[in-house]
Amino acid sequence: MNELNINIYQTNIKVSKGTKLIDIAQNYQDRFKNNIIIAKVNGKYKELQEPLIKDCTVEFEDLTTKGGNRVYLSGLIYLLIYSYKELFGQSEDIKVNHSIDKGLYIESSKSLIEEDLRNLEKKMHENVAKDLPITKLNVSRIDAINYFQSIKDEPKVGIMKYNTNTYITLYKLGNMYNYFYTLMPSSTKHLDKFELTYLNDHGFVLRYLTIYMKDTIKEYEHRTNVFNLFKESSNWGRLMNIENVVDLNYRVSNSTIEELIKIDEMMQSNRLINIARSIAEKTKRPKIILIAGPSSSGKTTTCNRLALCLKCFGMYPKMISMDDFFVERHETPLDEDGKPDFERLEAVDLKLFEKTMIALLNKEEVQVPTFNFVAGSKEFKRKMKIEDNEILLIEGIHALNPQVLANIPKEDKVTIYLSALTELKIDNHTRVSTTDNRLLRRIVRDNRTRGSSVEKSLETWAKVRNGEEKYIFPYQDCSDYTFNTALIYELGVLKTYVEPLLYSVDPTSPYYNEAKRLIDFLKVFLPIPSERIPEDSILREFVGGSCYKV
Repeated sequence: MNELNINIYQTNIKVSKGTKLIDIAQNYQDRFKNNIIIAKVNGKYKELQEPLIKDCTVEFEDLTTKGGNRVYLSGLIYLLIYSYKELFGQSEDIKVNHSIDKGLYIESSKSLIEEDLRNLEKKMHENVAKDLPITKLNVSRIDAINYFQSIKDEPKVGIMKYNTNTYITLYKLGNMYNYFYTLMPSSTKHLDKFELTYLNDHGFVLRYLTIYMKDTIKEYEHRTNVFNLFKESSNWGRLMNIENVVDLNYRVSNSTIEELIKIDEMMQSNRLINIARSIAEKTKRPKIILIAGPSSSGKTTTCNRLALCLKCFGMYPKMISMDDFFVERHETPLDEDGKPDFERLEAVDLKLFEKTMIALLNKEEVQVPTFNFVAGSKEFKRKMKIEDNEILLIEGIHALNPQVLANIPKEDKVTIYLSALTELKIDNHTRVSTTDNRLLRRIVRDNRTRGSSVEKSLETWAKVRNGEEKYIFPYQDCSDYTFNTALIYELGVLKTYVEPLLYSVDPTSPYYNEAKRLIDFLKVFLPIPSERIPEDSILREFVGGSCYKV
């Protein structure tokens, strides 16, 4: 029984028991444009150094798949850390802060000039050429704590203290050990596609191939508004002494989390009322406020809260959703699979939308549609008219697109971009993905309001994300205002709602890998009860109990 039957690409091969996936992968590399970086064994992700011990089905992936790209990025970050310390000294370190324009913003402990960054890039390429192995090791939790204490990595020490496992998985690169939360590539040779962009003396951008741009690394375009919003969030986190999950968990464990919730909610309300004040104080008050943002960014609650803030300054909004102006179902454009594509701008009846808005601005009484999503058609059952002290508050994913209300003068419009831009990190080398934050919100909300399973939410998420990349993110820095809907404490709350749902995903499901990844991600958070969350909180839009109709 030392021979195994392996089904790979609909062909059966025989290999010796204990053969590593990397040895098999070499025979299939010519199928891929980029290096094979990860494997699926019976549908579950396995590292290439994993030995095969029983009959199975095997698939390989490179960095152009979602799972492969995640492994690639984790390896790339490790390569960056290793090369950075090799070049500038073991006492120096980096912080992986947040995504920015198809890259990651990295903060350096050492002041850098452009030449330093070019040397760092060169050092990384040298280490790629050396094909240094990245080796998985299982060590005792106590030994891991002692190691991270010895190199003064306090966030990882804190993570280890909240981890209840007897043994911890570390990865060794050269003489360095590190703790990550994803699988890793087998060696540095796989990590050859990256570029570094200098931003300031303590910050640069790590750019790489993504699943949205598989053939070329995107030329960096600085998103000033979004970057500054992340910076504001980061500064506030430092002010609250909460930069990572360990700091948040400490608040939970010492029973001061209720105070943090109150402060966080108060700060978010204050930012929103400042936007309302700024709009009201304009020399010429606008007639329309357009609000856009990606899925699960909290658009509905933000619109309701902003409406109240505007009323404080004598501006009385009437709210309109662009979703009510969808074209009839049979006119909906189709995607590449021949299915209705509700994310495209063409899914909205722009002519009717603009005609209706112009009529309202002219003080005419008009019939405004309500879209019946069951019937797939617009229903005209409500009338609307705008009085002198009233304005239109319009929400929709395409609201920032310049084609929307193009014939209405710019001075009559104000645009606001929303997103959940969390600056919270797990530790210095592992960020919390803003996309994951929104995905967890969506899973909880769709299960509560629509009875959707986790599998259904994950199935539709890929299409939603593609739509965001095409139709929302290109305009995110074109807005007059940006507003961050992320709450620094929210992942601890979402954990209590979403974990049971994620555990319901069967190991045979095609979405099991993603569900397991999210479970592993949430393990580092202590649960936070939702009882003290105010009923007007953006988080209530997802977990329930909102005072607004959401």
